[in-house]
Amino acid sequence: MDLQSLKKQENKRKISKGYMWAFFCAIFWGIWYLPGTVVWVLNPFDEMYSAIAAIRGDEISLVITAVLITAFNALTVMLALMLWNGVLGKFGELKRTLKEFQPCSKWFFMASIFGGPMAILGSFIAMGFIGGAFAAVAALLYPVIGSVLAYYWYGEKISKRAALGIGVIILGGITIFGGGLLKDLSGGSVPWIGYLGGLMAAAGWGIEGAVAGKGLDISEPDAGLTLRFVGENIIWWLLIVPLLAVVGYPMYSFALEAFEPMTLMILIFAGITFGFCYVCWYKSFPLIGVGRGQGIGNLYGLFSIIFIFLFFGEAPQWTLLLGGALCVIGSFVMFTEDTSELETLRGD
Repeated sequence: MDLQSLKKQENKRKISKGYMWAFFCAIFWGIWYLPGTVVWVLNPFDEMYSAIAAIRGDEISLVITAVLITAFNALTVMLALMLWNGVLGKFGELKRTLKEFQPCSKWFFMASIFGGPMAILGSFIAMGFIGGAFAAVAALLYPVIGSVLAYYWYGEKISKRAALGIGVIILGGITIFGGGLLKDLSGGSVPWIGYLGGLMAAAGWGIEGAVAGKGLDISEPDAGLTLRFVGENIIWWLLIVPLLAVVGYPMYSFALEAFEPMTLMILIFAGITFGFCYVCWYKSFPLIGVGRGQGIGNLYGLFSIIFIFLFFGEAPQWTLLLGGALCVIGSFVMFTEDTSELETLRGD
């Protein structure tokens, strides 16, 4: 076997591994919507919602409760990732990545801004206002944003087939949001904040992927990802939660009540599933690129609908199913791309 054949074989193996990581990301991500939906009805979050709603109204109450849920989600994910790095013996790599702030770790701290207060909070808001199925499917637009940013920012290649897949995903997103809006408008009541949360999730995760891809040029994925969640915990627990407490919301009193056994178990379950979803997501980017990693990760929408239906019996409306199906088809269009297109991920 000549050198050229060995190179093609190694490239094919790398691409297969990248697609595998992205596929496992989709499975873990889909599972995450189960604890993400359940946690809303557990103490202290249901009590927190009722207490704030009595004074400030339902909409503000849902948003403030979503902030505390998102903060706990970030905490449990960070603990799961610390354990993961400890088992792999990567604390040294974690320290090295943190010290290289300008060329490396600054990108992961920037990713934490778009991934936490924007994407994950938006997803929890969509769950609270509209439901888990909508929250899962609404964010399926994120590969479009991630792919376009990666293309214009650092020249990640988008082939004609990948562009076609992105176009199909856009049609799916229009169906998801348009169908839901038409139904709500006919009913006379539109939960605009829920739809805004879905858009926040799609935009946040798309931008995060592009930003993280920049840091992953010179960083090991496990270490970079852990720093991304360290950054998110700083944002929640040292900035936003204290600020809301100063304004007058009972953040700490309800936070201390979150250590009930059932609530703690659900939060840990959310941390493990979302943590390993992110591990797989970040590992796929250096292998197949941000756009394709996000495109295959988009299959989480299909898995989430299946899991939510199996566990909760919640059948989504037909527009969600149609839009979700289009997004999945778009992902498969990207998935079946010729591997020769991926010999180099970036343009000249």
